[in-house]
Amino acid sequence: MNQRKLLVVATGNPGKLKEMQLYLQDLGWELQLKPDDLEIEETGDTFIANACLKASVVATATGQWSIADDSGLMVDALGGKPGIYSARYGTTDADRISRLLQELGSAQNRQAQFVCAIAIARPDGTIALQIEGICRGEILHSPRGSGGFGYDPIFYVPAGQQTFAEMTPEIKRSYSHRGQAFQALIPQMATIFNPK
Repeated sequence: MNQRKLLVVATGNPGKLKEMQLYLQDLGWELQLKPDDLEIEETGDTFIANACLKASVVATATGQWSIADDSGLMVDALGGKPGIYSARYGTTDADRISRLLQELGSAQNRQAQFVCAIAIARPDGTIALQIEGICRGEILHSPRGSGGFGYDPIFYVPAGQQTFAEMTPEIKRSYSHRGQAFQALIPQMATIFNPK
């Protein structure tokens, strides 16, 4: 009988767990949040370094396969900022958006990209897989749309002709950095868990 495999998600956020479940639902994995008391300090200097660090710490602590992601917004005219500090750029989404728009000012170059790095660690903490997904877009002068979270209302995707906040969840998944990362990750997951 095919037994469901456990994958511990290196987050305490049930929303993120739910989102990952949507991407991985057909693969026979049972996803579970990391233990509440397990704190992980993100000390990496890249998204991939932080994703690997989180996956490794959780896998080692639980003795289970673990998956982690780290993502953020990089604005070309700001030298890639806020980058790995995207979530720490303010105390609320409105604060973060306001600070970013203020720093960007009337800059002509509003090119930016959302990056999502995903890492999967074996139960002994070694990294089995790491992948990065990127969605290019541009920063609007003011927010548009009421969906999504974070910087979504000011991140415009020319290919979709909408901001992330204006897209339905299904459309956003097809364009988003996280969607790109999972599209690349899923075929590779089959090879590490079912070696031929």
